[in-house]
Amino acid sequence: MIHPTRTNLLLLKDKGRAVSGSIGILKARRLALIREFLAATLPFMRSRDEVRAAYARALRELHLSLGIEGDEFAESLERIASRDLGVEIVDRSVMGLHYRDVGFRGEAVRSPPERGYDYRLTTPHLEEALHLFETILGEMLEIAAYESRLKRLGNEIVRTTRRIRMLEERILPGLRREIREIGHYIGERERESHYRLKRFKELLTGGGGGRRAAP
Repeated sequence: MIHPTRTNLLLLKDKGRAVSGSIGILKARRLALIREFLAATLPFMRSRDEVRAAYARALRELHLSLGIEGDEFAESLERIASRDLGVEIVDRSVMGLHYRDVGFRGEAVRSPPERGYDYRLTTPHLEEALHLFETILGEMLEIAAYESRLKRLGNEIVRTTRRIRMLEERILPGLRREIREIGHYIGERERESHYRLKRFKELLTGGGGGRRAAP
């Protein structure tokens, strides 16, 4: 325990108020982080469901296309239609938290003429499959960005919760205990001083009343 003086008692009380204020600020920040996390979770889950459904449709259309056009024809189109997406990693921030967003230059989904082959020679099944796979590619990049953001928010929520718990369960109770102990010590010391002063006055009063006047 620190030295039990009134100055230290006042300092401890000020520190206790500061800690209580910090807890309030951290709780407000955690609540804002949780709201941001929940707001990002819904589109993230929706995107995953959409990708799963689109992938099933794309495989079905591709299977139908291969049955008509054959594997060799599809492989030749793959070499023609391939491209460099130019994926970019961009640093972003949300509520002061830095995370990395994934994107790319241009659009993921191309029109049939932009794919570099004569789409009039292909079946609608192949065109639909390509359209769906390109759509999935764009969705996957968005999911990657959501995952990075959600992971950063989740880690910060956990870290903030630990700080709140440490302040509430360790720091603040310790300060309150020291404040009680010092307050009790100072109170006992003041009562003892008051008792001594009272006894001293009683002795002075009693001694003055017992003197006899000279003849």
